[in-house]
Amino acid sequence: MSVMYRFALFALALFLSPLQAAELSVHPGESIQAAIDRAAPGDTVRVLGGRYVENLRIAKPLTLTGDDHPTISGGLSGDTLRITAPHVTVDGFIIADSGDDLGAQNAGVYIQPGADFATVRNCTFSYTLFGLWIESVTGVVVENNIITGKRDHPSAQRGNGIELYNSQHARIIGNNISFVRDGIYVDVSHHAVFSGNKIHDVRYGTHYMNSYYNTWENNESYHNRDGLALMMTRNQIVRNNRAWGNSDVGIMVRTIQDSVIENNVVAGNHRGFFVYDAEYNTIRGNLIQDNDVGVHLWAGSYHNEVDGNDFIGNHDQVKYVNTRDELWGVKEGNYWSNYLGWDRNGDARGDVPYEANDMVDRLTWRYPMMRLLMASPAVQSLRLIAQQFPLLRAPSVVDRSPRMTPAHADWRDWFGKRFETTP
Repeated sequence: MSVMYRFALFALALFLSPLQAAELSVHPGESIQAAIDRAAPGDTVRVLGGRYVENLRIAKPLTLTGDDHPTISGGLSGDTLRITAPHVTVDGFIIADSGDDLGAQNAGVYIQPGADFATVRNCTFSYTLFGLWIESVTGVVVENNIITGKRDHPSAQRGNGIELYNSQHARIIGNNISFVRDGIYVDVSHHAVFSGNKIHDVRYGTHYMNSYYNTWENNESYHNRDGLALMMTRNQIVRNNRAWGNSDVGIMVRTIQDSVIENNVVAGNHRGFFVYDAEYNTIRGNLIQDNDVGVHLWAGSYHNEVDGNDFIGNHDQVKYVNTRDELWGVKEGNYWSNYLGWDRNGDARGDVPYEANDMVDRLTWRYPMMRLLMASPAVQSLRLIAQQFPLLRAPSVVDRSPRMTPAHADWRDWFGKRFETTP
């Protein structure tokens, strides 16, 4: 940070000192915009409960706060509220009725380039195209908001709940997002924290690209098509999230490197994890349960440390097609609910390797009707023959010493979380 920039921040802090700040009140029937225009930088504009039909623009540092959640309606035109200055706080409103122009990115709150350190908290977004559009800013905070889109629109014609573009050090905390296109869309935005958000009934819970050094923790994503999609990125921490009942993928990691994905619950999805072109990542301590496919591993995803996970009750534990084995569980071992080996020395690790798929699995992926014959003597004989003759063996994910018991004591709670329809 340059000396001049630090001086500017210091001068602004002095300028906004509490000794100079005033509070203006707005009553029903009065204009919020007129009060904003009268306010000095650093003032608070307090809006009393009621309905206000205005398209607001905040072009100076101030606090706009609502008593008893007043409604600001954009009248179905443009942005309901646009922030153009730094250090603006918006707290405690119903923000409703933006326009419908996807090209103009109509939003409930539009935070435009230069509006650094904006805070939007404790608001309810109702019938807005984008909930918040955030572009080219530093230090934005979006917390404890409820964001519901234009649910009568087809999914492709809705905006996203939160759009974060080309921004740094954002904090997206504790929001509840539904019936938008994508819950949180992130592009070229770094050093951010996404924590405690609940996202449901959308296309992608999170659609995330080209962004580095971010943390995803304690979020819940359910009843979407995909829960969390992390693409073309590196240096992520993805921990303690819950992705369940999504009709396609719980957590997608695509073209991702140098990241830690740990202690997540991924249950009741079509595919728990979709791992594509992923290298040098650590995937550990996750509960992967009751999915059609536990992990779909594809496209040169090598050099990943996959250890200490629980694979429980997935129809196919791993779907892996390649020309060589992939070793998992090197240090701790993973738990596999369909492991048929034994532990003679009592060290809680299996004595024979676990192989996630064999020639029969490969054939059923190519010819799904074979599943009707899975219990037949012919198919069982084919599986035994493939085990005895290495030439018939298919490359597989191999866990040489799997764990004998799961690490997650609450695994029984995650059965029956499926959801079959897409918004």
